[in-house]
Amino acid sequence: MASTHGAEVLVASNRGPVSYELLEDGSLRARRGGGGLVSGLSAIGPEAGAVWVCAALGDADREAARRFEGGRRLPSDATGGQQVRMLDIDAAVFADAYNGIANSVLWFVHHMLYQTPLEPVFDAEFRRQWASYEAYNLAFAEALAEEAAEGAAVVVQDYHLTLVPGMLRDFRPDVRIGHFSHTPWAPVDYFRMLPDDIAEQVLRGMLGADRLGFLTRRWADAFTGCCDALVDGLGGTRVGVHGLGADAEFLRERAHRADVDERMAALREEIGTAPDGAPRRTVVRVDRTELSKNIVRGLLAYEQLLEDRPEWRERVTHLAFAYPSRQDLAVYRDYTAEVQRVAQEINDRFGTPGWTPVVLHVRDDFARSLAAYRLADVALVNPIRDGMNLVAKEVPVVSDAGCALVLSREAGAYAELGEDAVVVNPYDVTGTARALHEALTMPAHERAERSKRLAAAATALPPAQWFLDQLTELNGRPD
Repeated sequence: MASTHGAEVLVASNRGPVSYELLEDGSLRARRGGGGLVSGLSAIGPEAGAVWVCAALGDADREAARRFEGGRRLPSDATGGQQVRMLDIDAAVFADAYNGIANSVLWFVHHMLYQTPLEPVFDAEFRRQWASYEAYNLAFAEALAEEAAEGAAVVVQDYHLTLVPGMLRDFRPDVRIGHFSHTPWAPVDYFRMLPDDIAEQVLRGMLGADRLGFLTRRWADAFTGCCDALVDGLGGTRVGVHGLGADAEFLRERAHRADVDERMAALREEIGTAPDGAPRRTVVRVDRTELSKNIVRGLLAYEQLLEDRPEWRERVTHLAFAYPSRQDLAVYRDYTAEVQRVAQEINDRFGTPGWTPVVLHVRDDFARSLAAYRLADVALVNPIRDGMNLVAKEVPVVSDAGCALVLSREAGAYAELGEDAVVVNPYDVTGTARALHEALTMPAHERAERSKRLAAAATALPPAQWFLDQLTELNGRPD
């Protein structure tokens, strides 16, 4: 398959740096995305000739992809100058691949979240959806093959696109291919839950890359273990670790804008003051309601703290931001409802006319999240399993007075932040309650010193450098 455009650097991911809204008059309004990938790609500069290949995620995106099909790429004035090719994949195929396989199978395997007495069930419906996952990956591989210049560097992102490296290698053996996993990787005994042929297909698809990147050594070693057990090793593929860090410059600037100050004032009013007039302490969590984030056990641990330590009643407030995620899947809707139920139960049990123990917000508001970061005395990050968890890295960077971090040992961030965090077993509710008490009673000077060290570790590899390091390694420098 020959190149038709000749990009020297390409990024492939399910979600791109821009999304569209279809207005009543039929026009399209573009909205730029954020996050580490957007920051990383912008770091290489327009002279690199980089192209981002992504999927159309909804009807407006598909309409945009169709309108601009003649030029293949979206207009640069809608993408902040970036070159973006948005793939108009059939909506039913996309739904099967994204919800049916990527988010309901591969994500569950890597986060080890199946209730195994009842699930998974790999039946004919699974095989039908897997065919859609193959078609979805093939669409990306074909587009990358068309866009890439001779010898181009292609960096593929995450579990949505595990088959792309192998497919692209068949089309374009000349290009240099990297793949980066933003999730954990399952240990071999759990990974083998997949049907044998599917497990092998995933691994061989990944091994089509020249180089694979992971967030921690733990996840990299788990992948290597799967390859050793199931496909006779890595072959010629190299494996490296890049612990994506927080973007300190952006966060600190954004956290001191007027809208964040307004949200801080509103939150302080919601929190109130203790009966003696002192400011209430704050335990902050900011998460999407993904099943791996362990929000319910976090709430139960806070409830246990109030039960075991009556002295904290009316003296502490839990700011819990649980932003709905993947609500098109029933299991996520049920989980979101359970988060709300448990929070209300705690408020009904312990609340007083002047004190709401849990201030729960479920509407996504980035400025309010940053305001909570600044107010945090304690950050609670207790995932069951997480590839990294950037919230654990962001709160110490933004917190005004320094915060204590209660951190699950199952978060990828534990590898970098564990020494200065209060570490918990995410399943141990009573242990997490004790950790919250320890964090709340930590002397101010110790909390400030730990917070400084946490912020330094959290920003050691900012998004731009994270991306550039991968390109450098892909260009042939040994690990």
